[in-house]
Amino acid sequence: MSLKDKVAIITGSSKGIGLAIAEKFCEQGAKVVISSRKQDACDVVAAGLASRGYESAGIACHVGDLEQRKSLVDQTIEKYGKIDILVNNAAINPIFGPIEDGDEAAFDKIMNVNVKAVWSLSNLVLPHMIKNGSGSIINISSVEGIHPGFGLGLYSTSKAAVIMLTKNQAKEWGKHNVRSNVICPGLVKTKFSQALWENEKLLGKLERSIPSGRMAQPEEMTGIALLLASDDGSYMTGGVYTADGGYLIAG
Repeated sequence: MSLKDKVAIITGSSKGIGLAIAEKFCEQGAKVVISSRKQDACDVVAAGLASRGYESAGIACHVGDLEQRKSLVDQTIEKYGKIDILVNNAAINPIFGPIEDGDEAAFDKIMNVNVKAVWSLSNLVLPHMIKNGSGSIINISSVEGIHPGFGLGLYSTSKAAVIMLTKNQAKEWGKHNVRSNVICPGLVKTKFSQALWENEKLLGKLERSIPSGRMAQPEEMTGIALLLASDDGSYMTGGVYTADGGYLIAG
């Protein structure tokens, strides 16, 4: 599953799942653009990858801002001349609780970052992928976008929207040889889910409900991402792929 000479943008890749995917892509020969809100965080990760002999660049981007999204794509083209892979990984969840407790500001913020940014960035890279004659878009959703939990209603709604957006991208862009797939992780040990796994009582309850009996590490999300990004996944588009330790079959 080589990515030799491929250029990949990965949002939210200064830590967590995004960083793990970036490292995996680099190991397989890709030139990877590390992107998150803060330039210094991007630079630290890019420098670390470069010290291991990998080709990487750090380009800050708040995905909720249109001009920054445009700049991310423009700077990538300026540096590498093309874009083969886009991983829409950046996401937020500023609230936890019943859906009726969320206000409009929180709703708009979640939808802007989790859905609109995925739609917009994909649209921005599409012309470059068409020019290449191929491309792979990988959107990171969540099992919460398939099966509703408690306290994550607005986040869950946004992730369900990402799944349907992915299917429509695949349906409309297949004629350009541009593929779009979505990965739905379960409980993964990242800063994003820290409030869950730091609560030992809650974590124990969650882990007992998962067939695998444990939460995942970020690196366990990288195998499917690599397959979807590579030519070995050339006939895979419109797919919804879970990596959840069996969470969805646990009822």
